[in-house]
Amino acid sequence: MHRPEASLQQQGTALPWHAALHSLQREAQPHALASVVGAAGSTPREPGAKMVITEDAVHDTLGGGSFEFQVIACAREALAQGESGTRLEAFPLGGRSGQCCGGYVHVLIELFAGAEMQVAVFGAGHVGQALVGLIAPLAWRVHWFDSRDDVFPATQQPRLVKHHAPDPAVAVAKLPRGCHALVMTHDHGEDCALVDALLARGDCASIGLIGSHSKWASFQRRLRDAGHPQARLEREVRCPIGVAGAKGKLPYEIALSVVTELLTLKPAVAHDDRRGVAPDTLREAFAPPTNE
Repeated sequence: MHRPEASLQQQGTALPWHAALHSLQREAQPHALASVVGAAGSTPREPGAKMVITEDAVHDTLGGGSFEFQVIACAREALAQGESGTRLEAFPLGGRSGQCCGGYVHVLIELFAGAEMQVAVFGAGHVGQALVGLIAPLAWRVHWFDSRDDVFPATQQPRLVKHHAPDPAVAVAKLPRGCHALVMTHDHGEDCALVDALLARGDCASIGLIGSHSKWASFQRRLRDAGHPQARLEREVRCPIGVAGAKGKLPYEIALSVVTELLTLKPAVAHDDRRGVAPDTLREAFAPPTNE
């Protein structure tokens, strides 16, 4: 089974920052790029030095010592809070960092929160395969499940994790919070068990079920008997899936409709005229020294 999230660790050593950045960007993994952008006095590295930081790994170096540990801690705290964007941090090496160099360093920390969306696809049939192929170019992480052996195609994708999961409850337990779940297995009983488990979990961003209105009506009766209120079924489960009015029953046509619907569910990005490091902060950091 391909596990893209482990690919850096499998190489057994820290990578040059540019190699690590390429791999993490390709896999849509959360990470930070720390760059020395200003230095004064005696400092461990010159401007242009870079380091890549993840939750549990560091690639390359800004010179080591307490200063570097502080940069790592700052980046990891921001990553743990799901931050993205940029921040400029100042490190007086004799004060904040407690080093004897006595210099002063400005570090730009660029934060990448990872995948834009997490999508779970239950079912590796014709529609599932077409759907996963369409998602491949997007910065979404896909968790692909099937209860059958040897049904996944051999093709690998950098942000795709495949799971052979015969037990629906175990499969659903593997999902990250806030995942968009799409249920499209080869078996109606398995579909219903998966929707039941997804509703019981209660933290999915959305739940979509492939099928007709009559299939959904039958499922609703069984799910109400399992204790799920009708109002919640109507609010949290979409069936049929896909954009309203889409025509066509070919797997690729259905997949196109479903990806389009997912795009409408993608979180909006807040736009602000003042992006990145505040101009006042940059002016203060890089203002030429005054002659007294």
